[in-house]
Amino acid sequence: MINYLQNCSPVIQAFIAGLFTWGVTALGASFVFVTKKVNKKLLESMLGFAGGVMIAASFWSLLAPSIEMSKGNNLPSWLPAAVGFFLGGIFLGYIDKIIPHFRIGSVINKNKGIKTPERRIALLVLAMTLHNIPEGLAIGVAFGAIAAKIPSANLPAAVALAVGIGIQNFPEGLAISLPLRETGMSRLRSFQYGQLSAIVEPIASLIGAWTVIVAKPILPYALGLAAGAMIFVVIEELIPESQKGDKGMLATISAMIGFVLMMALDVTFG
Repeated sequence: MINYLQNCSPVIQAFIAGLFTWGVTALGASFVFVTKKVNKKLLESMLGFAGGVMIAASFWSLLAPSIEMSKGNNLPSWLPAAVGFFLGGIFLGYIDKIIPHFRIGSVINKNKGIKTPERRIALLVLAMTLHNIPEGLAIGVAFGAIAAKIPSANLPAAVALAVGIGIQNFPEGLAISLPLRETGMSRLRSFQYGQLSAIVEPIASLIGAWTVIVAKPILPYALGLAAGAMIFVVIEELIPESQKGDKGMLATISAMIGFVLMMALDVTFG
């Protein structure tokens, strides 16, 4: 796979990586064809695992490179990463303000003031889609940094980031499609909505790669922004959902396993 990617331009590499993460989301959503319900403990464990992966990816693949490439400038090396990080969190926080808030795996919430199930479902998918934009941007920025000839950027590390994001996308597709199926929606429509939330990732990856290639000075800020947005999703969505049941310890251990796995991938290939 890496050998094939080496022959492509970084923008195409980013797009392929975005297609991969979308495909893993679709794979998770496809489980709606074989089951109507998922074991709650399993889902909470997968969400915890996804949170661990995203936390590790945010540091090793995004924040650490941002700080490293900011050294030697007039500003403190940590400042671009910090500014981007807060901007990423503010962006996702604003999205949560303008769109009714939905928890992963919770489709029908009658306290939201939305009258029809169809509208609630549409807003759920929209909210999850907007939350997937930072992941696509992170992939694009990682591959764009290679084209910008950033010393700390390399293809194996960018691929490791895409793999890590793909891993955490699996339970997202599952956590959307199965609750929709439980409401009586057909398997096909439940699958379509489940995978639809990640369709934005290939597009965002293209935008991220193109942006940092054209405007190299913003790269440290872009890396920090992607990290901040991802951490916001972890704290706001993944961790609370993973701790809902009476087996919170299992989700916590899963999060730690996800963190270590992503750390190992990034350090090994980076």
